[in-house]
Amino acid sequence: MHAINKSNSKEGYLDKKMATSKNNFSKFLVLWSGELISAIGGGISAFGLGVYVFNMTGKASDTALVTLLAFLPCLLLSAPAGVLADRYDRRLMMILGDSLSALGLVYILICMLIGQGTLTQICIGVTISSVFSSLLEPSYKATVTDLLTKDEYSKASGLVQAAGSARYLISPAIAGALLVYYDIKLLLIIDICTFFVTVVATLIVRSNLASKVEQKRESFLREFKIGWKALNARKGVMTLVVITSVITLFIGFIQVLSTPMMLGFTTSGVLGAVETISASGMLVASVAIGFLSLKSKLVRILSASLFCAGIFMMLFGFRENVYIICIAGFLFFAMLPFGNTCLDVLIRSNIDNEFQGRAWGLIGMISQIGYVISYAISGVLADKVFTPLLVKNGLLASSIGKIIGTGQGRGTGFLIIVAGMFLCISAIILGLNKSVKSLEKKRV
Repeated sequence: MHAINKSNSKEGYLDKKMATSKNNFSKFLVLWSGELISAIGGGISAFGLGVYVFNMTGKASDTALVTLLAFLPCLLLSAPAGVLADRYDRRLMMILGDSLSALGLVYILICMLIGQGTLTQICIGVTISSVFSSLLEPSYKATVTDLLTKDEYSKASGLVQAAGSARYLISPAIAGALLVYYDIKLLLIIDICTFFVTVVATLIVRSNLASKVEQKRESFLREFKIGWKALNARKGVMTLVVITSVITLFIGFIQVLSTPMMLGFTTSGVLGAVETISASGMLVASVAIGFLSLKSKLVRILSASLFCAGIFMMLFGFRENVYIICIAGFLFFAMLPFGNTCLDVLIRSNIDNEFQGRAWGLIGMISQIGYVISYAISGVLADKVFTPLLVKNGLLASSIGKIIGTGQGRGTGFLIIVAGMFLCISAIILGLNKSVKSLEKKRV
């Protein structure tokens, strides 16, 4: 009789645990839905501003500057934001980040409504938005860890990336179509409105989830040291993060230069359609990962996906042919979710949950330094170095120009090809690194 009661008690505990897990995953889906809408709105305004700035100045370097200023403050503040994510209510940090980041877009919109909207004003606005957006990501990633079990990490990662892909999949098509009949101001208004939806979704989750806030408060310097120690607690984590920063350096080139390259021979409407078709590869792969739940051979999958992404990058810049660019873009984006999921699971599984906020802040800052460098130099390299090489009578017009073509956008395409080659080399180095391979054996 005692054995039966013990068995029933165990079954009841398991049932309760499963019910809690399902309930938490439902909360995650609410949170994820809000971030999906936010990603779509952000993509719409980002696409519109990119086209607006390039049409206004005609320089890839100016487009890259806006991209850099929209990214750099968020990166520099990610580590302090990670500390705040562990020190205060993570959902509250998300709400503040989402709502206050709208101020920068409101500033740009007001400037345009009064007949201005200069490059300087746009740079100021995107910087303000980026400063407050820095509060969001560490808290969001840590909240995912709060809600889910380790077995659900890869599935959640696939869904998170699917939401992120909406920025490139859904947003360009909407923005490109709207720009045919309206101007950039409508796109900014749409993005501002999406913030209200995401804040409501976060409030719903917050009201039904206990806040995991540390009782003991340390100094910020002490918190940084704890986060740094958490990164070094597992051999190979820091190595993986550093190699990732090299990889983001080369990926950043295609992110910045795809718009100037395309607008060199086609319209913003075609650009939006191409970006949507290309980004559908990310959506397809992300949804597939949500069902596959990658759990083994993560380093091998990571290396292979990044190597293939480098190949498709080279193909992307090869010709001024919309069909080739669409195919290459689709395959390039399809590789990224596999790499991102492997990175996410390897790192998340090797860092204790109580340090996740601080750790993700530092990880974001270190791993994305490559983006900062690429955003800072890609436009200048394209305008000052590579474009002159492949215009008519350029230094490489009679050699490489015979293969990839010559013209105003061919130097930009060649720069993307070169970055793709280096991405392939980086992927091989990562796959051979022993300390990175050891992370699969030491997953917590």
